[in-house]
Formats: sequence, structure tokens, C-alpha cells
Amino acid sequence: MSLILVALGLLLAGGLSWGALHLKRRLERSERDRRRAADELNRRLSELFSLQELSYILAGSLQLDRIVEQVVRYAMRFLDAQGALVALAAEGEGAGDRPLHVTAAEGTLAGLAGRAIAPDDPGLVARSLTRERLELVRSSSGEPTPLLADVVVDSAAAVSLRAHGVVVGTLVIANPRNRTFAPEDMRLLSTVATHAAIVIANARFFQMVQHAKEQWETAFDALSEGIAVVDDHGRISRANRALAAMLGAPIPAVIGRDLGEALLGPSPALLELLVAARQGDRVQPVVLRSPMLGRTIRVNAARIPAPAPAHDQGVVVLVEDVTDQQALEAQLIQSEKLAAVGQLVSGVAHELNNPLTSIAGLSEFLLEQQELGTKDRGHLRVIHEQADRAGRIVRNLLTFARKGPGEQVAVDLNDVIQRTLLLMSYDLKLKDVTIEKNLAPLPPVLGDRHALQQVVINLLNNAAQAVAENPPERPRAILLTTWVDDRVRMRVTDSGSGIADAVLPHLFTPFFTTKEPGQGTGLGLSITYSIVEAHGGRITVERPAEGGAAFLVDLPPAPPSAGPARRDTAESQVLAPPAVKRSILLVDDDPAVRRMVKALFGRDGHSVEVARNPQHALDLARTRPYDLILADAQARTHDHLFVEQLVESHPGLKDRVLVATGDLPPAAEEALARLSLRYVRKPFNLRDLRDEAARVWAAGALS
Repeated sequence: MSLILVALGLLLAGGLSWGALHLKRRLERSERDRRRAADELNRRLSELFSLQELSYILAGSLQLDRIVEQVVRYAMRFLDAQGALVALAAEGEGAGDRPLHVTAAEGTLAGLAGRAIAPDDPGLVARSLTRERLELVRSSSGEPTPLLADVVVDSAAAVSLRAHGVVVGTLVIANPRNRTFAPEDMRLLSTVATHAAIVIANARFFQMVQHAKEQWETAFDALSEGIAVVDDHGRISRANRALAAMLGAPIPAVIGRDLGEALLGPSPALLELLVAARQGDRVQPVVLRSPMLGRTIRVNAARIPAPAPAHDQGVVVLVEDVTDQQALEAQLIQSEKLAAVGQLVSGVAHELNNPLTSIAGLSEFLLEQQELGTKDRGHLRVIHEQADRAGRIVRNLLTFARKGPGEQVAVDLNDVIQRTLLLMSYDLKLKDVTIEKNLAPLPPVLGDRHALQQVVINLLNNAAQAVAENPPERPRAILLTTWVDDRVRMRVTDSGSGIADAVLPHLFTPFFTTKEPGQGTGLGLSITYSIVEAHGGRITVERPAEGGAAFLVDLPPAPPSAGPARRDTAESQVLAPPAVKRSILLVDDDPAVRRMVKALFGRDGHSVEVARNPQHALDLARTRPYDLILADAQARTHDHLFVEQLVESHPGLKDRVLVATGDLPPAAEEALARLSLRYVRKPFNLRDLRDEAARVWAAGALS
């Protein structure tokens, strides 16, 4: 019995020892599992905190360079690696054929920063760009791993950076701790790459938007036209420099202002344009006169597309200053009008020249007859005066139709003004008009002195007529001012009642006049316009705030080669008919002109032979001596001017030729200018014809 009890005791003790040992082993295994789980949990928490830290840093910046630097730095720290880099692929079409660029590199790979990698490089960096999964390279034989064709490491891992299905680059880690990559390292590297790819793609998109914004803002501010973005209430929410300069304020002061009021004051003229633009209608630009700016503007508008829920519909408004453009267009239209009317009046004036020459000449011839009665003499004087008046109109028409100045010499504009004032002083004094002068020293201008004098006469007459209508309390004053900057300038300002808006567009239109019938031809300002334009100048009209009108003429200065300005010298005294009897050859196809010339010279005792035609005149000049050959400028032999053919075939007769000229085509004018012949303009009077003939004979006597 005792043996049984001992055996049972031993058995129980052995069981208890074994159970205790088993329990101890289980406890030890549980402790190891707990520690391993704790380590894993700590590692996961560390990874989580590190990723959270990286996400926080990356989310705080949209600068691409800073983002890739942080990705490289944190990837090295997470994996305890010796080197890391990020290489980004090119953007846009054909990116696969363009090199990668190492945007950031740290540690042993820092020397690769900024390097370009060819797409066909055999190393891991370029190859990983085409792989969808992480690629791990570690040679079992201990041979180095090629990152690039000329760069190797012991071991490396590379993962492509993909965002929204697009590869933006690759992340490469080299030589981790213990030269091996644990599975959890690979998992962490993939997580970092996924997050980094999205952030890099967003940063690139932000860069693209920022660049586009900068380009737009540069173009927005560089435009010479004013641009404004306005809200639903017409207030300016954005403006460029040109609009701010137009409104005379800095850009911040322009923001918030009502665009319509800023441009047009209280006028609602822009309202319909903005309403139509907001509705998406195709609007037509409107041209308006801005009283606030004192300029003419063209305004156009278009709706800015906005998301559907948006209630505020913005409109972009383009504001162009078209004042100068309209002035140029008006000048062009005016030039076209003058050219068309000029062609018409040139032909009409030419047809009137010969009849007026004969009427004026024969009436003057008859007035010299002593036996005329008083009544008949009075009638003839009226005929002569009216013929002379018609002749002045013809000369105005020819001046108007002429495209260029009659001569090209250096002219002192101040001298022209002084002599014109001297010429008109008596008439201006009778009208009680006060002339004020402010004439600065001027360089000469190149042109026709007589034509420029006509400009001054026309402007002074126009100003005198304007101030003549002033009430007694308003002064009748004309101010003449000259100065020079890059051009020679003259301004004629009057104290009249000014120019009405309805008159202003027609001011330089031929035959337009506000005077009563018979008081003016309407050619004065249009002739002035033609003369100034022919001299390479411009004429504009201004309306001063104090009233009246101002005409501004600017002309180009003469080149230095033109020589000093020419001033008029006193003409020689009118030559008396010489006692010597002269033989004269007349070449003119108008019977009335022939009759007048024969009567004039015949009474002075000269013999006048009339050629049947220009060819007959050439034959007569070859066989007979003449003291004077008076020829119409348009007489022609075949395809040549008669006087041109005459001088070429008989050079010795050049000093005996006197040309009767009216209006000539440019080619004929050039030919006469080349020949340097004396001339008398139709319609001429007896004194002009006698004087020019006497000068021809006097020149022949001196030679």
C-alpha cells in the first residue's frame, strides 16, 4: 500500500514538473510573439508617422523643386540608404523621345543632380520608367548594379512615379542598410512613390497653370488697348496698365469703379453692350466720344465662360482709343474726295482758261481805247472785272487740282507770313481785326513760296471772316504762332464763335461753305488742305476751350542740301513797250486767244504770224527769224510737246520762247521744268503778257 502511495506521489510530482515546464515554454513563446508584434506595431507606427510627416511637408508646398528634394531626403531616411534620386520625365507630346532630368539627388548620388539621362540609357533609372512595378536589383555574385551607363552601385531599388495613369518620373534608392531591401522596405518605398507621384503631378500642373497665368498677365498688361473685366454691376474687377493710363489713375485706384461712368460719365451708352455680352450675344463694337477722356473710343465686349452654378457673369471689355485712327481715316477720305474732285475741276478749268483769256484780254484792250463813251466803258469794266473774278476762281481750281507744289526751293515761312500780313493789313484794319504774332526762328521748308502764301492768305481770310461776326463786347483777334520741334509748325487762332459740330466733318470738303450765296466758293480750306498735303504736311483743326478755332499746319523742314531760304526781292519796274518793232510767232489753236494776242501786239506795232498747227510752227521757226515765240503749253507735234521739240531742234531759240500755260499733266510740267522756259499763266491780262514779252526781249538784248 505504501509502495502504491509512493508511486502515485512520484507520478504526480513528475506531471507537475512537466506541466510547469510546458507552461513556461508557452509563456516564453507568447512573450516573443508579443515583442515581435510590438516591434512590428512600432515599425508600422513609425512608418505611418513618417508618411504623415512627409505628407504634411509635401502638402505645404506647390514648388516642384522643393517637393522632389523632400521626397529624396525622406526616402533616404526611411530606408536608411546611402543615396537617392528623383528623375522626372519630359512633358508634352514626344516626351518619350526626350531625356529625363535628375531633379533632385542626395547622398552618394548627389553628383547626378541636374544631369540629363537619355531614354535609351541601359541603366536602372531609364529602364524603370517603363516598368509598372518596383524593380529591385542586387547581384548575387557581388557585381555592381548599373544605375546609368557610367554609374554603378552595390544594390538599388527603383519605382516609377505614376499619377492618373501617366508616368511623371522615377524614384531610385541605392545601397540601403545591410545592402539588402527588406519586404517592408519595398512596401514603404511603393507607398512613398505613389504619394509622391500625385504630389509631383499636381505641382507640375500648378506650374503649368502659373506659367500660363504669367503669360496671360504679361500679354494683358502689354496690350496697348485698355482691357477691363467687369462684374454684373459693371464695376471693374481687373484692369490692365493701358486702361489705367487711359483713365489717368494707378491700377488699384481703378478697381471697383463703374466702367461706364469712368469712360462716359453718367451716360448709359455702355449698358446695352454689356447686357448683350452677358447674354452671350455676338455684339458689334460701338464708337463713342468720351467727354471724360476728351477722346473717341471703340468699345467691344465678350462674356467670360463661368461654371454653371456661378451667378456672377463676368464680361471682358476692350477699350481702344481711335481718335488718331479716325483722324487718319478722315484725312484719307478727304484726300480721296479731293483727288476725285480735282480730276473733274482740272478738266473744267482747262476748258475755261482760253475763253477767259480772250474775254479778259479783249475787254482790257477795249478799255484802253480813248474814244469809248462813259456808259460803254462802264459796261466793259464790269465785263473785265467779272472775267478777272472768273480767272481767280479758275486759278483756285487749278491750285486745288494740282497734286504737288509748283516749285521746290527753300522757303522762310516766317517771311511768307510777314509779307502776307503786310499785303492784307489794310483789309484787316478795315474789318477792325487785331493781329498778334508770336513767331519763333524757323528752319526753311521746301516748297512753292506762292502756294504757301496762298495757305496763309486762306487761313487769315477764314479767321477774319469768323471774328467779323463777333458781337461788340467780344474782341476781334487773330493770333499767329510759329515754332519748331521735329517739324515746322504754324497755328492760326481766332476769337470767333467756333466751329459747329455739324460743320466740322465737312470743313475741308470742296465747295462746302456756310456763307451766303455769292460770298464764297467753298474752295479756300480745301485748297489749303491740298497745298499743305502736297508739301508733305498736315493741317488739323482744334477747338480751344475758350472758344474760337485754331488751324494747325505742320511741314517737314527742308534738308540741308536745299540751301538757304529764299526771300522775295522787289520786282523790276513794269517794262514799257519797246520802240523796236518785233516779229512774233503765235502757236495756239484757240481762235479767240489768237485774236486777242494779234490785237494787243498789233496795236503796239509788232507783227504777229499765226501758225496753222505745231508742225507748221516748226517749219516757220526753221526758215524765219522771230523775236518771240508765244506757244500754248499743250501744243503737241505727234507724241511730243511743241516747245520740247522746238528747243531740241533749235536750241538757239530757247531764250525767245514764252509758254502760255494753264493746267498741265505731271509729265508736261516736268518737261517744262527741265527746259527752264519762261511762262505766263492763263488766264492772263495784257499787262502780264506785255511784261513777260518785254523780259524775253530784254534777256535777248543782254545775251
